[in-house]
Amino acid sequence: MEKTHIEARNKIVVDALRQNRAMIGPVLKFDFSREKFQVFDLTRSNGELLAIDLNNEKQFINYIFETMARNQCRVGVGRYDEDRVIYERSGLFANPKEARSLHLGIDLWVSAGEPVFAPLPGTVHSFQDNTHFGDYGPTIILAHNIFGVRFFTLYGHLSRESLNGLFVGKEIAKGERIATVGEYAVNGNWPSHLHFEIITDMLGKRGDFPGVAKIQERDLYLSLCPDPNLILGIPGLDHGV
Repeated sequence: MEKTHIEARNKIVVDALRQNRAMIGPVLKFDFSREKFQVFDLTRSNGELLAIDLNNEKQFINYIFETMARNQCRVGVGRYDEDRVIYERSGLFANPKEARSLHLGIDLWVSAGEPVFAPLPGTVHSFQDNTHFGDYGPTIILAHNIFGVRFFTLYGHLSRESLNGLFVGKEIAKGERIATVGEYAVNGNWPSHLHFEIITDMLGKRGDFPGVAKIQERDLYLSLCPDPNLILGIPGLDHGV
């Protein structure tokens, strides 16, 4: 697909979501405008993160949830367009020839079992259990034809039960509970969280789409995956939207 076409589609989707923000529902049962939340820095500039062994799952889980507890936050937020150090723990991202570290979604760190809701009406595009270490685990992708545009939303790190009863083309209502967040043993061995991503073109993929890109391909992938905060609406987290 030509770069100009990708950029043009990105602009159409971004503009449509901006103009219709009031019609978008929540993804979690959490009011970011009223409740306290913890924003995490998962880059090399975070000295606290570098002081723990990222290959030790318990240490990383404890870091996330102890930080949230200390600051009395029920939800933690991992940023979009962030060059992360944490992916070095997984061969899925750390292969020297294909190293990827640029985060394309927003992470919402919550307890396992937290319900996930569709922010807009749509249909099930695809779903899959992505079982590699460090991968999404159970994943659902919805297709949306709304506001005069077509785009997709991805929900990763879900419970396996979230995939039960799904089929391609299943209609999903705005506000419908579509999943629950998975625990680390099924979600790619990450602390429990939802990875939420907007995608303008699936490029023929089904049940999966990159959530992390090469730094060298930043412009391409940010055009394919615009800022998820267009939907989430988390105060103070805007990325030029």
